[in-house]
Amino acid sequence: MDGLRLERRDAAGLGDIRPQLLDVYAEIYADRLGEDFHSVARFDERLGWNTEVPGFAAVVGYLDDTPVGYAYGCTLQPTTRWWNGLRTAVSEGATEETGSRTFTLSELMVVGKVRGTGAARQIHDALLRGRHEERVTLLVERDHPKVRALYEEWGYEWFGEVRPFPDAPVYDAMMLRFEA
Repeated sequence: MDGLRLERRDAAGLGDIRPQLLDVYAEIYADRLGEDFHSVARFDERLGWNTEVPGFAAVVGYLDDTPVGYAYGCTLQPTTRWWNGLRTAVSEGATEETGSRTFTLSELMVVGKVRGTGAARQIHDALLRGRHEERVTLLVERDHPKVRALYEEWGYEWFGEVRPFPDAPVYDAMMLRFEA
């Protein structure tokens, strides 16, 4: 997408733009903010958890000086609860985390006016560029097959079914291995 400016941020660098990121979230999830799990407060809590984990990184996409999308994630640690809600049998060791094996793409979102322009892919690729982990995982709500199909176009494969919190929707966990 022409004119999209990408900016990398670490956890400390989110403080000054966090309210803007919450505004983007609220715009995207406007029809679901009444659900406890999708409330802005719960999202902000999950964002906070991510910033406390080693390997946290974020990329924010701007048009002019306005954030129009972002992605963030962190490196899964040996004590991670990421796989606790896994409802699918997987091979032994598939969910074993070392603190350097898996990067989790916790969120990737773009506002409506830039959907379909390639902005999401640009933000995604910028976030993953230079990562040292061997793979990246993400969760896609089962009720969003178009989003899952997009990630499959980008090379992600289905890994299993996950319900990360008792009040969360069911997600498809997807995995992408980094090129060696």
